[in-house]
Amino acid sequence: MAARDPCTPWFAKVIALVVAAYAFSPIDLIPDFIPVLGYLDDIILVPLGVILVVKLIPPEVMDKHREVADSITEHPTSQIAAGAIIIIWIIFVTFGSWLLLRHISSYRSL
Repeated sequence: MAARDPCTPWFAKVIALVVAAYAFSPIDLIPDFIPVLGYLDDIILVPLGVILVVKLIPPEVMDKHREVADSITEHPTSQIAAGAIIIIWIIFVTFGSWLLLRHISSYRSL
């Protein structure tokens, strides 16, 4: 919320956008399939970016938006998104079970 406030400097908005894009991007500086190092860049770069953005946003803007965030009692929810995630999990579990059963049956036929 604070990054979208008109009182927030433009460079803080740009850095916030870059940090959010990096956090959600499937492309990393170090690919995730590399053990330990793959997640290390996410664990270090994203929090450092968030800290930088918070420091660049004026304190009065952050205080105002923290009060607003604290006063929100309902968390935003989407039943469509929840349903989509459940369907995706069902598909993955079904496909994984099918692969496992196929592997087990091919092992038994040897």
